Amino acid sequence: MGEIATSDRQITLFYSSRSKRAKQTLAYAKSEGWPIHEIDILKNPPTGTQIAELADRLGMEIKDLVNQNHPAYTSKFEAHEFSSRDWIKMIRHNPEIMKQPIALRGNITILIETPTDILKI
Repeated sequence: MGEIATSDRQITLFYSSRSKRAKQTLAYAKSEGWPIHEIDILKNPPTGTQIAELADRLGMEIKDLVNQNHPAYTSKFEAHEFSSRDWIKMIRHNPEIMKQPIALRGNITILIETPTDILKI
C-alpha cells in the first residue's frame, strides 16, 4: 500500500494553482459534483515517496514527471541525465516543474492533458 490514500468515492487531484489547465480541470470536476481532495503542489510539495508512487501509478519513470520545457526548469537546469533520487529532489524543491494535474480515484491514476480527461477517471 502506498503513501497516497485513494478512494473510489473521491478524486485526489495533485495540481499547481498557477496552471490554467489545472484550474480548468478543477472547475470541470467540481461542476460534475464530484468530491475532490485538492493538493496544490505549490503549497504542499509532494514527498519523495509520493513522487515515486505517482510515477509508478502512471507507469512512468520519475524523470518523466518533470516538464523539462517549463521555464522554471530551463532557467535553473540544463538537459542532463540524473538519478531518480536527484529528479525527486528537483521536484521537491521546484514543484512547479512537475507535470500536472494528476488525478487519482481508487486504482486509477491519470495525467491530465486536457480538462475533459477528468471524465476518464
